[in-house]
Amino acid sequence: MEDLAQIDGAIEWLGVQYKTILRPEQTGGAMSIVDSWSPAGSGPPRHMHQNEDETFVIVTGTCKFWLEGEEFTAGAGESVFIPRGNEHTFKVTDDGPCRHFVILTPGGFEGFFADMAAGQCRIPEDMPAIEESAKRHNMAFTGPLLD
Repeated sequence: MEDLAQIDGAIEWLGVQYKTILRPEQTGGAMSIVDSWSPAGSGPPRHMHQNEDETFVIVTGTCKFWLEGEEFTAGAGESVFIPRGNEHTFKVTDDGPCRHFVILTPGGFEGFFADMAAGQCRIPEDMPAIEESAKRHNMAFTGPLLD
């Protein structure tokens, strides 16, 4: 698997590499797609997007998901749809990294990743800055990391 750090335009935050491969400006705001490479054991705290549906297309590796109280896994070749307004989180399993595409409809949330990479924000030390960017990108943190 090609390391996204070697692909022009990739950014990094907390060991996760992101590259926006379809920008909202290219779709009239309708959607965006982010190519993401996440190391084993990584994942965000539970959260909710107010404006965006989020679809994960797993390319390599496996993720455990939590969606509105239900836990399940998805691996290479599988997709997970998370409707806007639904609490969710995920964690890459410990057996290796995961590469996945995140499809956001409408587009715009990918700006949160850019903010975090630019500031190299740390959890929990920089939660005020993280929560401020999350609010600007219509996201709220609602719970803990997934075990």
